[in-house]
Amino acid sequence: MKKYGFYIALIASFLLSAISHYGGWSVMWQFGLSALAILFVAGFLGKATESVAHYAGQRLGGFLNATFGNAAELIIAIFLVKEGLFDMVKASLTGAIIGNLLLVLGLSVLLGGLKYKQQHFNIQIAGYNATLMIMAVIGLFVPAVFVKAEHFTIEKDHLLSLSIAGILIVSYVLWLVFSMVTHKSLLSDEETSADHGENPPWSKGMSVLFLVLATVMVAFVSEWLVGTLHTFTTRFGLSELFVGAFVIAIIGNAAEHSAAVMMAMKNKIGAAVEIAIGSSLQIALFVAPVLILVSTLFGKTMDILFTPIELTAIAVSVFIAKSISKDGTTNWYEGVLLLMVYIILGIAFYLV
Repeated sequence: MKKYGFYIALIASFLLSAISHYGGWSVMWQFGLSALAILFVAGFLGKATESVAHYAGQRLGGFLNATFGNAAELIIAIFLVKEGLFDMVKASLTGAIIGNLLLVLGLSVLLGGLKYKQQHFNIQIAGYNATLMIMAVIGLFVPAVFVKAEHFTIEKDHLLSLSIAGILIVSYVLWLVFSMVTHKSLLSDEETSADHGENPPWSKGMSVLFLVLATVMVAFVSEWLVGTLHTFTTRFGLSELFVGAFVIAIIGNAAEHSAAVMMAMKNKIGAAVEIAIGSSLQIALFVAPVLILVSTLFGKTMDILFTPIELTAIAVSVFIAKSISKDGTTNWYEGVLLLMVYIILGIAFYLV
């Protein structure tokens, strides 16, 4: 019975959250039950990711986790774009990027480092990740600078945004070809879960099925939880910028937080890094550009202009994450440094 206790709690919390949402319960009940449900769903996604990583390797397993996790965020963001809530979308994208680079990676490195004195991952991946993160920053900074130039019209703004969006998407797709196909051996994992003699709980097909199922559950619970945030945050006097960049981002990435930390604590820091940094890169180089292209289909183009506050937060996050991950090794104190920067940004966003 104890073996199935987690799954019983998973199903019960999910159903209660659904009942409270569709049954019109009070917002506080909806928020509490959804928050509880997302913890169990995050754990389920973590187990599925770990099982997939056993068969596919740490890099591909981490990539699949980041992709499925971001798919839920992309779907929710598309609906926000359709409603024209561009500022909220950009704030949530900013929060997702800095949350993955600082909070997810920080917790993974800290908790993994407390158990293992030093953890290692492929140094080649670290170098390429650093370069890609810098490119993402360039793609966001250039429009902010050039649009302020004289005679730069709205039409030119939209053209620049669409052009950069296309370039970033092509760059990300070519990175996947480079890392997963042409140079796969160069960027292969140094170790896999099989090296530790672990047996996955499910078969390969069942692992993938549960990964998809967990992602769908995350999408539902996250949407239910986000739906309660306006009332919840208004009651506590939180700003829209803080809610978008921190509250929504933390909730939306809860599953990835859990999976990355679980991997790091089992000395699979390669998968944890792929989930954290890989997810940030995917958001900056793929999700954000796709949302710009989608907004055009809805008849109103969302530009790629982020506020100075958002750009500063992203640049600071990239700088510290690059500094810590560039040597392919991590320890618990580096995790502390990442979390300290996240707290600094959190306080600043809260006071805006």
